[in-house]
Amino acid sequence: MPPQSPIRIGILGAAAIVPAALTGPARSVPEVQVTAIAARDPKRARAFAKKHGIRRVHETYAGLLADPEIDAIYNPLPNSLHAEWTIRALRAGKHVLCEKPFASNAAQAEQMAEAAKESGRVLREGFAYRHHPIAARMKSIMAGGELGAIRRIEAQFCFLLPQPGNIRFQYHLAGGALMDAGCYPVSLIRFLAEAQPLVTRAKARLLRPQVDSRMEAALNFADGRTAQLVCDMLSPAVFRSFVRVQGDAGELRVFNPFHPHWFNLLEIRNGRGTHREHIGGENIYICQLQAFARAIRGEVKLSTDPADAIGNMRLIDAIYDKAGLKRRGT
Repeated sequence: MPPQSPIRIGILGAAAIVPAALTGPARSVPEVQVTAIAARDPKRARAFAKKHGIRRVHETYAGLLADPEIDAIYNPLPNSLHAEWTIRALRAGKHVLCEKPFASNAAQAEQMAEAAKESGRVLREGFAYRHHPIAARMKSIMAGGELGAIRRIEAQFCFLLPQPGNIRFQYHLAGGALMDAGCYPVSLIRFLAEAQPLVTRAKARLLRPQVDSRMEAALNFADGRTAQLVCDMLSPAVFRSFVRVQGDAGELRVFNPFHPHWFNLLEIRNGRGTHREHIGGENIYICQLQAFARAIRGEVKLSTDPADAIGNMRLIDAIYDKAGLKRRGT
């Protein structure tokens, strides 16, 4: 790919997240260009393209993947379709930015990783928060000794989605609170701990059979550290998003670690007192697009790679197992 040419992106589906995660941010990222879209309903695709200035509309997903003028695919389809269409895109020679959660289960994630390896194309999971400076700041605090030896990590992501018919609550679409909200604390706990935990306890509240509206899980690491996650999509609190890292010499709290460009507050408490700071940074989706383009050009390696995504899906599978629920996609 010529160094100065923008990476041309096609969109699989006109999902609600696309304007915030791709078409809007792309206007600030000259390294990429959103050039085409396909949706299950071609009329919806045409309306979306007109509204967001996308030049080409394909009648089918397959037609989009066959377009030789597209370099990469953004996949925001329902969770249950992530694996199928990501693999098809990779085999068509396209790089893929796949929305979270990566797949329906770990077995699918492994198949996606294998397809990326065989094709030689870049495949990344869309955890955009990883590209905000707050992620690196949390890591530096933990590594710098301000908290002492790390003992425990707690992460929560809870919000109110009073729409029982929403696709996020559909088992056949690989929905559930753990998949759509809980994947964030799953990702962040693994990122901060730099290890894969075991699930010691999990408890779900169900909206309907097999569909969790809330999930709590207790985790243990091999070195004795513990973790806890809570996710809720019918939360009594309209919005609750935080991570707490406890060490034997101090504590770190971060409010809104998953969408820190909206607002955030980082707080350190230790023997020296309490320190608070706001971590500035661009819109996380702008940062993600910039990083995706650089990864395609071979300039950087991203932590949101297939190996990391497989680890996330293995932990999600294990939590569903411990809660007595079916793994998604089975």
